[in-house]
Amino acid sequence: MSRQYWLVKQEPTDYSWSNFVAEEGTAWTGIRNFQARNHLRAMRQGDLVAFYHSGDEKSVVGLAQVAREHTADPTAEEGDWSCVTLKPVKPLQRPLSLAEIKSDPLLRTSALVRQSRLSVSPLTAAQFQRLLTLSHTKL
Repeated sequence: MSRQYWLVKQEPTDYSWSNFVAEEGTAWTGIRNFQARNHLRAMRQGDLVAFYHSGDEKSVVGLAQVAREHTADPTAEEGDWSCVTLKPVKPLQRPLSLAEIKSDPLLRTSALVRQSRLSVSPLTAAQFQRLLTLSHTKL
């Protein structure tokens, strides 16, 4: 199966990229949206993930990788919720703002723009590569 690409959103005042790096990864828990949960369940070990700061920053700030595929979310008190384990790969050379994403013909079709409230969303390989190019980041 070929590698897939994803974007996860996080409010930096709750859990920032620097927290993520300091902890050397985390279980991505607390997702309580069915579509986002299904995206978590579709993630495979080795898939690459863009880490997006929501809130005031509104920018992609780093790259992560799926270290462990979905398991039951230990923070769920009821319902059928899942989490994955992510580990940091590297920060972007420069953060890529939502305004830049919306102004790019390829990226403005992404789920980040089309379904702005979704906290876990897929990216195409071309969209992921475009994020890397615009942020001057090499894998």
